[in-house]
Amino acid sequence: MIYLITGGERSGKSSYAQDLAMELSATPIYVATARKWDGDFQKRIDRHQQERDERWINIEKEKQLSEIDFSGKVAIVDCVTLWLTNFFVDTKNDVALSLEQAKAEFAAIANQENTTIIIITNEIGMGVHAETHIGRKFTELQGWMNQYLAKNADKVVLMISGIPVTIKGQ
Repeated sequence: MIYLITGGERSGKSSYAQDLAMELSATPIYVATARKWDGDFQKRIDRHQQERDERWINIEKEKQLSEIDFSGKVAIVDCVTLWLTNFFVDTKNDVALSLEQAKAEFAAIANQENTTIIIITNEIGMGVHAETHIGRKFTELQGWMNQYLAKNADKVVLMISGIPVTIKGQ
């Protein structure tokens, strides 16, 4: 089962995903895709880790999600935006190559048996238009990946001001 939880920044995506994971498993996995860019980002990572208690299995994986054995488990992948940023930076802003690599990683985890994956993503294209060419390219990458994930997800939930709105699935 694949869930896609999407919405804007601070819309309640992570809280909703964590509550869902705890409903589905006593020991869910939390996969953090963030790269530690600076001290402020490290503080954000630390705060997120403190929100989860000892029931959680925490894994940090910047790109190669297929290296994780999700079989028979419930896992949150948080988040697609940071995950895609890692591909985008490592490919020197090559949208097509980043999209190809990210899709291949998603396919590898989606094909694992008896798995429940809860994917968190951002709807960055609904906000302010990016000022830079690189920003606009990344927004395109994010939008295309979100479409791909939504197409392949069993359930898609849009978070609006902390309220989950199911847009696909039961």
